[in-house]
Amino acid sequence: MARPARCRRICFEPKYDSFAPCGAKGTEQIVLTVDEFEAVRLIDQEKRTHEQCAGQMGVSRTTVTEMYERARSKIADCLIHGKTLCISGGNYALCDGSAWRCCGKKCSRAGQESVQDAARPKKEENRKMKIAVTYENGTVFQHFGHTEQFKVYEIQDGKIEKAQVVGTDGNGHGALAGMLSSLQVDTLICGGIGAGAQNALAEANIRLYGGVSGSADEAVEALLAGTLSFNPDVRCSHHGHHGEGHNCGTNPHGCGGHHCGGHGGF
Repeated sequence: MARPARCRRICFEPKYDSFAPCGAKGTEQIVLTVDEFEAVRLIDQEKRTHEQCAGQMGVSRTTVTEMYERARSKIADCLIHGKTLCISGGNYALCDGSAWRCCGKKCSRAGQESVQDAARPKKEENRKMKIAVTYENGTVFQHFGHTEQFKVYEIQDGKIEKAQVVGTDGNGHGALAGMLSSLQVDTLICGGIGAGAQNALAEANIRLYGGVSGSADEAVEALLAGTLSFNPDVRCSHHGHHGEGHNCGTNPHGCGGHHCGGHGGF
């Protein structure tokens, strides 16, 4: 059984979430995850070593190197081929200030844990979420584009208030992201998912947790508890050409984790 992916600590979310070639319209999109963005920011902008970056993000140096190399490859692909770069998703958590010594700076959040703790319940009082899970017989269905049902959970204050199973009415692929958006879903848990679907979800501002299996109810509970094991680089096994790497721009049926390909399958 695969080990759960460790959540990566970041200082702040990016101010800008997309970059496109000047004057270009309808360009293919590549998604840079927020944790990959943070690795680039720390290493290239703050000139930190991979080891220092790993300490700040709370992961291994190997993980940082892998994130950094993926990020640089995506950025190069956008610069060279005129693609749009979107920054979205990933396995990360905002720093709460308790680890400020890792960055070597006096974090504005540091020393204010008691203030944050007092404020946090108030902030969460009215927080609502809608989580959809690709669904079949109580489990997470393993192919987003072919799912016949979603189980949609309404969340209030970090708890499941109610849930219902919604049929897709034969919709598939591109239409599913629009369907979820119309249901006001903001988070999706699924098994395999292709690059094109990831693109559509990113455009709809729906956060993705892919590569999940097992009980749908338990997956939602794990997400709410912060213990969900998922794959930030999920692939879809229902399409061919697995050996052609993560670049959906060169593989019309490839399903790379969080890559938004204009030609990808769902």
